[in-house]
Amino acid sequence: MTTSHPAAIGLPSALIGTLVAVVLGFLTFGVQATVAPDHLPLAVAVPDGPAGDTLAPVVAQLTAQGGDAVAWRSAATGEAARLLDDKEVYGVLEITPIDGGRGLTATAVVSGALNPSGTAAAQQVLTTAGGGLLDAVAERGVDVAPLTVETLHPTSAAGKVFPLAASALLWIATLVASALPVVLAARAGRRLSSGSRLVTAAAAGVLAPAVVIGFGWLWDAELTVGWSAVGFLVLVAAAFATVQSAVLRLLGLAGAPVLAVLYLTAPSVAAQAPELLAPAYRALLWSWTPFRFSSETLRSLLFLDASAPGVGVGVLVFALLAAGGLAVLLWPSRTSAPAPALEPATPRALVP
Repeated sequence: MTTSHPAAIGLPSALIGTLVAVVLGFLTFGVQATVAPDHLPLAVAVPDGPAGDTLAPVVAQLTAQGGDAVAWRSAATGEAARLLDDKEVYGVLEITPIDGGRGLTATAVVSGALNPSGTAAAQQVLTTAGGGLLDAVAERGVDVAPLTVETLHPTSAAGKVFPLAASALLWIATLVASALPVVLAARAGRRLSSGSRLVTAAAAGVLAPAVVIGFGWLWDAELTVGWSAVGFLVLVAAAFATVQSAVLRLLGLAGAPVLAVLYLTAPSVAAQAPELLAPAYRALLWSWTPFRFSSETLRSLLFLDASAPGVGVGVLVFALLAAGGLAVLLWPSRTSAPAPALEPATPRALVP
């Protein structure tokens, strides 16, 4: 009996462990370590008339200080709600006159219907910039009032977490549901049929959203999940289940680690606003990960409406994923050609 050289086992094992560390570091800690604003879209609205003329040089200095971290734009008074609902900016700094035009105040307007990380970054920038602007105006002899923060579509802590948590839980639930029949069939020494995969995907597409909605109500009893959001959750679960079943049909259980690694992009990449990600992560991960489509679309359906920007794109993405996974599951498997039938043997005559 021969034994393998220690290097034949130790070196590949160390290489695999290092590769796993590279993947985890890139998908998790690397994202968090490089988070920083990069052209974060914000707006500043100044009043018309003499007050606006007085603020012009101060606002110009303010917008010049942002650098590459912030992308400022001008807005009209009262335009904050439209800009935020259309997802054109993450926040608006509104400067309004007080005391009949003798003084000024500033309001940082943000929205609970946008990405929480982007909203938090916008609020921090707006409060800092607004405070500096008011101080500069006060030095010019203008009366000022303290800055205030206004949140449109206010959401609870659970409401901020729920869209991304729902996407991650749907992925885990459908992955376990899709992989378990494959494991059981492999242990029994039989092949899993396409019908069994379809039944599993259909059941997971109904049960997983029900559990997710139950968690939403458990976390926040006042969270309103309308029928449009329910339908979208069912579509996402069905798309996840069919795609996972398709991958497992093509790769077998070897596809399970690939599907499990994709889950890591949910809390690390999809949780961040794209303007907070490093360009490499934005292009290589955020641009295609399905979790950002599901979480942002669900957030819009919960706190805005079906006409919000990006909802149509999210529905289309998961409809295409479900169709692609279903096509793979329904594609007939290759079977070996039947053996040719044997001709009946003719009896030989006895030779005397």
